[in-house]
Amino acid sequence: GLVSVIIPVYNCERYLAEAIDSVLAQTYGPVEIIVVDDGSSDGSAQVAARYAPPVRYLHQENSGIGAARNRGIEQASGSLLSFLDADDFWPPEKLAQQVAALKLDPELDLVLGLARQFRSPELEDRAAAGDAAAEAIMAGYVPGAMLIRRESFARVGPFSTGWRVGEFVDWYARAMELGLKGHMLDEVVLHRRLHNANIGLVEPNAKGDYLRIVKASLDRRRGRRAEA
Repeated sequence: GLVSVIIPVYNCERYLAEAIDSVLAQTYGPVEIIVVDDGSSDGSAQVAARYAPPVRYLHQENSGIGAARNRGIEQASGSLLSFLDADDFWPPEKLAQQVAALKLDPELDLVLGLARQFRSPELEDRAAAGDAAAEAIMAGYVPGAMLIRRESFARVGPFSTGWRVGEFVDWYARAMELGLKGHMLDEVVLHRRLHNANIGLVEPNAKGDYLRIVKASLDRRRGRRAEA
């Protein structure tokens, strides 16, 4: 089936082309690419414009990454959804491996894979010094490592727009509460860039958001048990 790839971008002209190129280089097809510009003030729009078509470009006022992904989903026509942040990129087999896993098990709702973090060349030593796990390969519980059936995503609903960070943690918690069936591939499906502007590094309220998301999820689970 058609895979819709949604790339939210906010002031990421430096890396956006590499992200788009990695989707165009996928061994799987057909693929549609939707770039959602979340009110960038740099040259991100010009980078996206160089690719049109096959890349569709949408612009919105700055509303956050969750809202940008939701806008892309509204415009997507694929039966499968995938997400890529503008500063990351995929290995060429990413979609082929995940589509194959979904075909193998019709009961699967979504497929994840491993994420390899890498230091962007311009990352200052100061920022990287305390980060021993910077080059690590880890289970990719992030949007860029996921492929999901469109109807499965619809069961969970859109990304929350109320969190400054952690909108995927919140979404994934809701998916697990609903009993969506996922599988983690033992393959690297995402190259995740560490750089000076990573939201998790620069967002001081990140930890508070994550704790509130976990608490909200636990409260919902307790509520369900009380009803049962």
